[in-house]
Amino acid sequence: MKTPITTFIEKYFLHFNSATLVDAAKEYKNQLANNSKMLVSLAGAMSTAEIGKILAEMIRKDKVHIISTTGANLEEDLMNLVAHSHYKRVPNYRDLTPKDEWDLLQKGLNRVTDTCIPEEEAFRRLEEHVFQLWKKAEDEGKSYFPHEFLYQLLLSGVLEQYYEIPIEDSWMFAAAEKNLPMVVPGWEDSTLGNIFASYVLKGKLKPSTMKSGIEYMTFLAEWYTNNSDNGIGFFQVGGGIAGDFPICVVPMLYQDMERTETPFWSYFCQISDSTTSYGSYSGAVPNEKITWGKINIDTPKFIIESDATIVVPLMFGVVLEM
Repeated sequence: MKTPITTFIEKYFLHFNSATLVDAAKEYKNQLANNSKMLVSLAGAMSTAEIGKILAEMIRKDKVHIISTTGANLEEDLMNLVAHSHYKRVPNYRDLTPKDEWDLLQKGLNRVTDTCIPEEEAFRRLEEHVFQLWKKAEDEGKSYFPHEFLYQLLLSGVLEQYYEIPIEDSWMFAAAEKNLPMVVPGWEDSTLGNIFASYVLKGKLKPSTMKSGIEYMTFLAEWYTNNSDNGIGFFQVGGGIAGDFPICVVPMLYQDMERTETPFWSYFCQISDSTTSYGSYSGAVPNEKITWGKINIDTPKFIIESDATIVVPLMFGVVLEM
């Protein structure tokens, strides 16, 4: 007996991007059925789009085994958790004038497309508590990755007083509970990254208290080596550094480390509204990755040129119906 989401897409999603969605979702399920692991990369503002409602379930059900994410998605899931009622939706965002945008800034509302993140309630509720963890680590001569500090923050329970959404809708909390492996390339350009840098400039923290991108890459290299016996798939949401950084671990291992037995990624799917253009990596077709030694000739590969906020919940819904 077929389940509702799968039945729906098999009946109506028959051509073009919709057909690719069906094929990619089925192959994701095949990968898991063959005991392959899956990396999910998150670009854009998927946390503010509340992807946590379904991604958290994917994590709990062991359908995701490692995540590569921007620093923005890392922190914005927590911001949504502690300040959801203060968010402001702007459905007419396409009609805003520069003066309208300035007025939002004056109100402490930082706009992400149709949603404004409230600076005071979101950023500042986190800053005080995460700084204490940064300082404690430094005083003890320890260093951690950015996501590890946020795992500590969530598991400490100190944020419970602020929760404004069900905790099961936070993908970061689901990840923290499982101590899910994660890489966060370019974390420094996030809000918390900026805040950490400001404390360094003030002389209150040392840069070495936060583990670096190089350390993320070396961690990923060993994780990939230890988990690739049955293949590791690559599910990329959007483009940018969240996808560029982890996919390069394969050519790095067999070219630079000369580990010639390193397998290619066993599956590749990218959901993006970027189309192929001159020198665009986010819009590059999967075949281009063959020339860089990231995927093989026969790697199942898909590109869905569509809005990830529509596509990802549907695909994850299909995978969860396994």
